[in-house]
Amino acid sequence: MLLLGVAPTFPAPQNPPRMSDLPVSAIYGSPSFAVVDLPGDAVQVSPLSPGSQDLAALPAASLDEIVVLAPPGVVERRYVLAQALTALKPGGRLTALALKDRGGQRLNKELTAFGCVVGESAKRHHRIAVALRPETLQGVDEALAAGAPQRVTAEQLWSQPGVFSWDRLDPGTALLIKTLPELSGIGADFGGGVGWLARPVLASTKVAALTVIDLDRRAVEAARRNLDDPRVRFAWTDVRQAAEGLDKLDFVVSNPPFHDAGTEDKTLGQGFIAAAAGALRKGGVLWLVANRHLPYEAALAESFSKVRMVVETSGFKVFEARK
Repeated sequence: MLLLGVAPTFPAPQNPPRMSDLPVSAIYGSPSFAVVDLPGDAVQVSPLSPGSQDLAALPAASLDEIVVLAPPGVVERRYVLAQALTALKPGGRLTALALKDRGGQRLNKELTAFGCVVGESAKRHHRIAVALRPETLQGVDEALAAGAPQRVTAEQLWSQPGVFSWDRLDPGTALLIKTLPELSGIGADFGGGVGWLARPVLASTKVAALTVIDLDRRAVEAARRNLDDPRVRFAWTDVRQAAEGLDKLDFVVSNPPFHDAGTEDKTLGQGFIAAAAGALRKGGVLWLVANRHLPYEAALAESFSKVRMVVETSGFKVFEARK
């Protein structure tokens, strides 16, 4: 079985990089050109951009400039802002922006608490905060500790704020786990997160191999720590682009996302269904859980020869779809 799109590994260099090799500007996320000017030579450092650099891995005081589309979650946002300020040289420029109702109103206060003097403006429903990194930062250690990878839940799984359902098992995945039969053969977990679903799948000794795929680098890194099993491979990539590298699978399990940048997007799940159909062998099976209101029946019928709704609750539905 050919496995393309498998998460790249970044071994430590034998020698420290030369200062001339280090980026001088960075972008976190995908801020709109219509809202803010972006440096043309910047490297991407968002964990949601496969192949991007890791902001936490950049040397302290190495950047001249960074533009951050700040996440909506308080802990995650403060963590990213603290990382960005740590990576900047004293006097380096931070531009942070967010929609007003998704954290933008708090940027000024949060950056001020880190010791910054902030200039603020508004454009296209965003608040934009600009600050030069002060010589001495305040409170960043606390923010970095709160947003760092950590063990959560009674099972002590590794996770991180910002990852989907980062500190608990979400009810959709819990229902799918309860419904799954014992699986066998070679399979994949599409949108595997930190490994909640993969763990019970791997409990079957009949499973020969499992590829866990997620768009979020933080989730993939957590899953690596949570799934200490030689049968598992990991891919940091978009599931909808990974099907070309997965061929003749026996099974796929998935709890696909249906939000993109905070907005509901039904096409995400439909893309997961199409990708699963492309990756499965004839007779292979997809086990999928979805929120009850999502219209996946037509996409399933189009891509699979046999579709059965196994469970339906007030909030969720579980499908078995055979190719």
